Amino acid sequence: MDRQLEALALRPRCGGKQTRRIARIFLLPAWVSLCIFALFQGPAAHAQISPGPLARAHQNLNGSANCVKCHEFSTKSPTFRCVECHGEIAVELRFQKGLHATYPQSGPKGSACVKCHSDHNGENFNMLHWDPTAKGFDHSKTGYALDGKHAAIGCRDCHAAKFIPAASRGLLTTKDLNHTFMGLTPTCTTCHEDKHKGRFGPNCMQCHNTTDWKSTKVDKEHFDHSKTSYPLTGAHVNTPCEKCHTAGPDGQPRYFGIPFSTCSACHADPHKGEFKQSCESCHNASTWKKKGFTSTFDHSKTKYPLLGKHIEVGCVACHKSADFKKPLAFANCADCHQPDPHGGQFLKRTDGGRCDSCHIVDGWKPTTYTAADHAKTRFPLVSPHAKVKCADCHIPAGKETRYKIKFELCLDCHKDEHGGQFAAAPWLNRCEQCHAGATWKNTNYTLAKHQKSNWPLTGGHAAVACNDCHKPPINSKVAVYHFSSLGCTSCHEDVHKGEFAQRMAAHDAKGKPLGCEACHATKDWKDLSKFDHERTDFPLLGSHRAVACADCHKPPNMELTMLHVQFRSAPKTCSECHENPHADQFGTRANDCASCHNNNKWKPSLFDHEKTAFSLKGGHQDVACGACHTLKRTVGEKLVLFYKPCPTKCEACHGSNIPIDKGKEKKTDD
Repeated sequence: MDRQLEALALRPRCGGKQTRRIARIFLLPAWVSLCIFALFQGPAAHAQISPGPLARAHQNLNGSANCVKCHEFSTKSPTFRCVECHGEIAVELRFQKGLHATYPQSGPKGSACVKCHSDHNGENFNMLHWDPTAKGFDHSKTGYALDGKHAAIGCRDCHAAKFIPAASRGLLTTKDLNHTFMGLTPTCTTCHEDKHKGRFGPNCMQCHNTTDWKSTKVDKEHFDHSKTSYPLTGAHVNTPCEKCHTAGPDGQPRYFGIPFSTCSACHADPHKGEFKQSCESCHNASTWKKKGFTSTFDHSKTKYPLLGKHIEVGCVACHKSADFKKPLAFANCADCHQPDPHGGQFLKRTDGGRCDSCHIVDGWKPTTYTAADHAKTRFPLVSPHAKVKCADCHIPAGKETRYKIKFELCLDCHKDEHGGQFAAAPWLNRCEQCHAGATWKNTNYTLAKHQKSNWPLTGGHAAVACNDCHKPPINSKVAVYHFSSLGCTSCHEDVHKGEFAQRMAAHDAKGKPLGCEACHATKDWKDLSKFDHERTDFPLLGSHRAVACADCHKPPNMELTMLHVQFRSAPKTCSECHENPHADQFGTRANDCASCHNNNKWKPSLFDHEKTAFSLKGGHQDVACGACHTLKRTVGEKLVLFYKPCPTKCEACHGSNIPIDKGKEKKTDD
C-alpha cells in the first residue's frame, strides 16, 4: 500500500494546480485510514501493508500493533523513533562523542539512522552497514584511533562483554553484549589491568605508548619528573627508572618513600670518609668525574696544572685509592701513561721518544706529526703517498701498531696486481718501471717500449686500447700481459675453425708463424692482397676473375658477412655453380662444359661440328646453329633447345625440287 501511495504522489502533474490540490486533500486521509484499518484487521491486513519481515534483532516488534514503536504517523515526512530504544546512541548524539555523532543529523527525526540501518529485509538480514568493509573500517571515526599494537588485534578482542563497564550495561539491556560494538570506554584500564593500582591516575599514556608497553622514558615527552619532590638534573636525567625505583615488598616498583636528601642515600662514598665536606662541594649532578675545581680546588696552583684532556680525567685515575697526599711523578708522559703504546719503536730518537713530539694534551688524536716530519725519514711522502692516511700504511692494531715498516719495494705495501707476471728479469717486480708515483692507473709503458717487445704493434694494432688485449681471462681478475702464444688466435677468434691451419702454421722470414697474416694484413682486415687464389685447387681464369668471392663462397644461414664460410667446400665443377641449360641430352658429357665452352666467354661455343656425322663444310659453314637446331622441348618448367634429333637429308631442309649435281649426289650417297 505504501508503494501504491508513493506511485500516486509521483504521477505526472498534468492536471494543473486544481488537480494537485484535490490529490493532497484525498491522499492524506486515505493513507491514515489505511493505517487505522490495518491496526484493527489483524495479521492479514499487516501482511498486506508491511514492506517485509523484520530483522532478527527486532523480532519482538512483530505485529501491526507495534508499528508506532518505530514509526511516527501524521507527519509530513517519514520519521523514526530509533533513539527511544537505542539509548546508547542517544547518549552519543547528546554529548557529541562516538561514531554516530560524526554523521549529519539534519532532516526528520531518525532519517539519518535509516541511511545505514534498514529493516523489513528479512530475519537474516544484517542491519550493520560497514563502509567499506568490517576489516577496512576507519576506527578513528569513533574518536579512538587504533595505532601501535592495537592496529593488529581483532575487533572482538576488545568488543566483548567482559570489558563493558556496569555504567554502560544499563543502556544495553536489549543487546547481546558479546555481539555489540557499543559500551566501551577509551581508557586503558577498560581492557588492561592497572599495574600501579591507581597511584598514577587513569591516564596510562603519560608514561606508556601503544607501540611498546615496556618502553617508558622519564622525560618531557612521557613523564615530567620536575613536578615531583626530586627534579632530575644532569646525569640523573638519563638514569634508567629501575635504578632508583627498585621493587618494594609487593614486588612492584616503588614510586613513593624513596630517600633522596643526600647523595649517599644512593651512592657509596668512594673516599671512605676522608673528606668531611659534602659531595656537592666537589661534584655536581652533570657528571661525577667532572670536579668543581674552579670554586673549591684550584689545580693550577699545584706543580702540574691540568690542561686539555687532563681536565676531564677522574681524580682517582692519578690519585690511586683516592690518596691525594701521596706525591706523584709527572715530568714525563710515560710516568702515567704506561706501558708505552708504541712498544719502544721511537726510543732511538734523539729526544728519546718523548710523547709531546707528536701528541698534545688537547687530544691524543690527531697527531701533530706532519708530512714535513715524514720527509725527514728514509721514506719521504710524495704524490700520491702524501694523500694517503696514516692508518692505511700503519694499520691500527692498538699497541701492536707498527710504525717501523718495510718500504724498499712497492710490494712491501701493495698487492701484486699482476700475479707475478713481472717477477722475473728484467722487471724484478720494480713497479716504478711502468708506473709513476703520481697515479697508479697512468702507466709510463709507452708505444715505443712496446715496439721493443716480442710483439711490436703494427697496422691497426697500434690504435687498440691496452685493455682490449691485456684483460683478465674468464674466472680471473688478473689481466694477462705475458701470453703463452703470440699467434693471432690468442686474441682473435679463428672464424675459419682451423680450415687454414696449415697455411697459418707457415713461418715468415724471421721464423714467426704467419697466422692470420698469411692472408690478412694488420692495417686492414679486409686487405687480402696476400692471398693468391692461383695457388689453390681452383685457379681463377677468364671471367671467374671478376666474380665476387661470396658468389662461390656463399655465407651460411643467409648471413651478410663471410665470417662463417667454409672456403674449402666451394664448388669446383661447372654444374655446381652453373645451371645446365641442355638438361641431360649430352649424357656423360653433361658436366664437361669445357669441351664446348671456356672460362673467357660462354658464347660463342667451341664445339667442333666436324667430329659429328654432319660436316658443315661448304655452304653450311656460315649457317647459324638455330637455323637447323630448332627442336625445343619442355623439361620440368623450362623450355630446352635439343640438338638431337636433327635432319641430315637435304630435302628435310631444302625440299625435293632442288637441282643436284649428279657427281656430287653420287659422292654423297657413297
